[in-house]
Amino acid sequence: MEYSGPTCTFRYLADVEDPVHHPHEHAQDPQEHTGHAMDRRGLLRGAVVVGLGAAGASAALPAAAAPVIAAPPDPREPSLAPSPEAPADAPAGTAAGVTLAAPVIASCDTWGAEAPRGSISTTSGKPDKILIHHMASANVTDYSQAAAYRIARDVQQWHFANGWVDSGQHLSVSRGGYVMEGRRGSLNGLGAGTHTVVGAHCPGQNSDAIGIENQGTYTSVAPPAQLWNSLVDLCAYICQQYGIAPTQIYGHRDYSATACPGDVLYSMLPQLRSEVAAALNGTAWSVVVDNTSSGFSASGNWLTSSYSAERYGANYRYARPAEVSDLATYRATIPSSGSYRVEAWFPAISGYNTSTPFIVYTGSGQSTVRVDQSAGGGAWMSLGTYSMTAGTRTVVAVSRWTGGSAYVVADAIRITRL
Repeated sequence: MEYSGPTCTFRYLADVEDPVHHPHEHAQDPQEHTGHAMDRRGLLRGAVVVGLGAAGASAALPAAAAPVIAAPPDPREPSLAPSPEAPADAPAGTAAGVTLAAPVIASCDTWGAEAPRGSISTTSGKPDKILIHHMASANVTDYSQAAAYRIARDVQQWHFANGWVDSGQHLSVSRGGYVMEGRRGSLNGLGAGTHTVVGAHCPGQNSDAIGIENQGTYTSVAPPAQLWNSLVDLCAYICQQYGIAPTQIYGHRDYSATACPGDVLYSMLPQLRSEVAAALNGTAWSVVVDNTSSGFSASGNWLTSSYSAERYGANYRYARPAEVSDLATYRATIPSSGSYRVEAWFPAISGYNTSTPFIVYTGSGQSTVRVDQSAGGGAWMSLGTYSMTAGTRTVVAVSRWTGGSAYVVADAIRITRL
């Protein structure tokens, strides 16, 4: 079954490739097949299943981490040596063993869903797995919140056309990392941690598995860092709420004859399980430094604004480009030497700079990443993965040393141990 929109085509092979079933609401069919894992997964129980897929599988690729996109340092870029002294109020990150906070999830009402066209059943108990899907849609480069909400509405309309009462999946993640409720009632169930609504994303698993749909096609490319990071956070929270073990993360193809969620995303499932386990076991570490945090510093040339709703927190800082050493800096305490993902959050406006320099300091060197701040804002954007030494220092800086006259913006950064 397909819905061909102006930019992408969605194919749900749980329906297309199953000759037993017709394109109606699988969740309401008491005679549907049991949907046990395929033989190669016969010993696995209670998994998280990843993938609403497209046909046309290619050779499996090795698991891929979020791409390192750091560019070589600009020889003109002013240097900022890490300070040897640690301020007492430097952000120290999330303590091990704390309860995970709920990620930001846009409700059906928030993204503009229509009301369900029929009743939606509620499960009597907790789901025992999560199923992750890919939409098999175009790998768009519009990572905005508006684009995320638009794809959620498109999917719901296709599912209505399919004769279903609502979106089939419980949750969706956009390529920009926005997480959205799919089937109405899923968010309330997740918050309670006691039940969910019956979905329509994988025959035989609609009452047992949380279905997560990921925008894009991942047969030959990896998902964007924004999507991946949100998927990890979302899966960790689901596992916490329902008591699901991270080992119970599956791909759609584990329960159905489908290529979904694509060879590359499927090959990344061990990495997903590992990162989710780290978050749940307290070995994960992350810190956010906002422009209002004690770890942030900037001169008076960096003005304050709350103009854009895509900002992180109350406001953000901005300045005109100039060939001067006038950095907006973010200090943090790196707890141990190792691999860390560094991300930036900023509001994007078409008039902002398309080549803003972000400098990442590892303790043994530095890299400059040029970021287009005219698009893709309001979400965490990866600056790359780096090997960092322990200690308190400036970890990220935003420079004014770039071309043009469009503003450069400093809002928030996030550092996560991998």
